[in-house]
Amino acid sequence: MTNPQWDAVDHYFTELLAPGDEALSAALADSAAAGLPEIAVAPNQGKLLHLLASVQGARNILEIGTLGGYSTIWLARALPADGRMITLEYDPAHADVARANLARAGLDKIVEVRTGAALDTLPLLEAEGAGPFDLVFVDADKANNPHYVAWALRLSRPGTVVIVDNVVRGGRVATPDPDDPAITGTREMFDLVAREPRLDATAFQTVGTKGHDGLLLARVVG
Repeated sequence: MTNPQWDAVDHYFTELLAPGDEALSAALADSAAAGLPEIAVAPNQGKLLHLLASVQGARNILEIGTLGGYSTIWLARALPADGRMITLEYDPAHADVARANLARAGLDKIVEVRTGAALDTLPLLEAEGAGPFDLVFVDADKANNPHYVAWALRLSRPGTVVIVDNVVRGGRVATPDPDDPAITGTREMFDLVAREPRLDATAFQTVGTKGHDGLLLARVVG
C-alpha cells in the first residue's frame, strides 16, 4: 500500500539528499530490464544504509540478499579503499546482474558476490574466518530471518551493527499469520532479538514509495 503524498515526500527527500547518479540509475534500469522484481530499497533508504555504514566506520560488510546490487552499491561506497564486502544472492541470474552493476560502479574489486542459498554459504564464511563483520544487512527471504540474524550474530563482534529490512510487512507483523511464512519468520526473528542479551535493538515503521514497512536496527553488545 502506498499513496501519492508518501511518494511525493520520498521524491522530495531523494532529490535534495540522495540524488541518483549514473551507476545507481543504471543498476535499477538494468535490473528492471533483466526482469528482476522491483523490490530494491528506495534511494533515501539506500542513503540511510550508506550513512549507517559510514558512522559505523565499517571496513568489512556482509549483505544477505543482493538482488541487482543497488543496496550493495550504497553500502560499498561507505567502505575505505582497503575495505571488503561480501554479498550473498540465491539466484545466479540476479547475481550476474549485480556483478555487472558493481563493475560499472567501480566496486568489483572490493565486493564479492557469492551465489547459492545463504544458509549454505554462511557456514562456509565462518569456516573461512571471513568475519567478524562490522555491519550486516539482511534483505532476503523473510521466512529465514531468524536464521539470518542468528548467523549475523555468529559472524559479528561487540559493536557490529545488524540491519534487517522489510520487518513491518504493511503492518501485518503485529498479528500472527501461520499462513504467511514471511510474517512467521519475521515475528520469530523479533522474538530471537528480544530475548538475546547480546543484542540491543529497536525497530521503526516507514512509509514512502515502498509502502508501509520498516527496519530493525540492532547493535551487538557482548
